[in-house]
Amino acid sequence: MAELLIDPAIRVWVFLPIVLITFLVGILRHYTSILVSSQKKVELTQIQDSQAMIRARMLRENGKYLKYQSFEMRRHFFNNEETGYFKTQKRAPQGPNSTAMLTDVVKGNFINVLPMVVIGGWINWMFSGFVTTKVPFPLTLRFKPMLQRGVELASLDAAWVSSASWYFLNVFGLRNIYTLVLGENNAADQTQTMQDQMSGAASSMPQDSKAAFKAEWEALEITEYNYALQNVEAELCVKEGINGGQSAHQNNIK
Repeated sequence: MAELLIDPAIRVWVFLPIVLITFLVGILRHYTSILVSSQKKVELTQIQDSQAMIRARMLRENGKYLKYQSFEMRRHFFNNEETGYFKTQKRAPQGPNSTAMLTDVVKGNFINVLPMVVIGGWINWMFSGFVTTKVPFPLTLRFKPMLQRGVELASLDAAWVSSASWYFLNVFGLRNIYTLVLGENNAADQTQTMQDQMSGAASSMPQDSKAAFKAEWEALEITEYNYALQNVEAELCVKEGINGGQSAHQNNIK
């Protein structure tokens, strides 16, 4: 098979313009996202309840490393029938704000999905049929539909990349450049925006805090206390004695 040679003008008029357009669209998406984004208000009580749930869970998991009095004092703070946190804190169930959720979905589609589809369609029309570059390693025929979108040539090596495929490779491949220019957690990173966003510890708190408090109260109430450091000093002394005996034995041999 004859080696394919690309016109150097393709580098100037196809290859580099696609990279530049993709980069500038990402920058525009980042600043547009900053302008239209709305600050999510988190109530102080929601954060307080979330932290209390985390502390109670850590007490159940790691309470074995505390003294019995310290463990019971902390469990008393949460589970006391009269003054316990899980008994005295009464929260009204809060339903999800469907309007805000729908607004966030519309904004996300408008900022992230719509520009990618529109610019991708325009590039596919404007630079249709161009072969832009070649990957520096051989590929199987399974990669042809992914790397040669818009170029239907059965005899073309699978390592060649068409203009449309080059655009999508830039969409998901410029994240390090965006991080360098815009910093971490920028809105231009398409792979980051497609992942589930974590809004903090408060988001882990269920809508019905009463049911969550009841479940955590029951779990903490039935937790059995077993001191994990009961014989740690004796075990350390035995271990040090064994190590000391082995060292002395080695010295005698020497």
